[in-house]
Amino acid sequence: MQKNIPEKRYKVLIVEDDKFLMDMYTVKFGEYNFEVTSSFGAPDALDKLEDGLHPDIILTDVVMPVMDGFEFLATVKEKRLARDATIIVLSNLGQKEDITKGVSLGASGYIVKATSTPTEVVKKVLEIVEGKQ
Repeated sequence: MQKNIPEKRYKVLIVEDDKFLMDMYTVKFGEYNFEVTSSFGAPDALDKLEDGLHPDIILTDVVMPVMDGFEFLATVKEKRLARDATIIVLSNLGQKEDITKGVSLGASGYIVKATSTPTEVVKKVLEIVEGKQ
């Protein structure tokens, strides 16, 4: 199977509280020539953004301890962090109200983990980002 590697090398920040999933997505995005920064939970991601990280894409889970993905998105929006980043929610929460809430907080896309393989996640992220430009 041939990979469609994007011409641009996107910087992606993956915000996930499951180490296995975080590692798996880090490897998969790396295979597609993404520059990957991983954050184990929202507080770590906020620290990185406040310290000057400027990702092209923020891919965040919703269900996380300490601060959930919706709180994270609200904080990113409120503090005006990563204003140019395309924000995509990657969650197992797939109800209409969850998707609506994510979009209202600035997400350009919403991917349900349970129905997408890691390769499909990468392809959907590229579709969202490249369709936006």
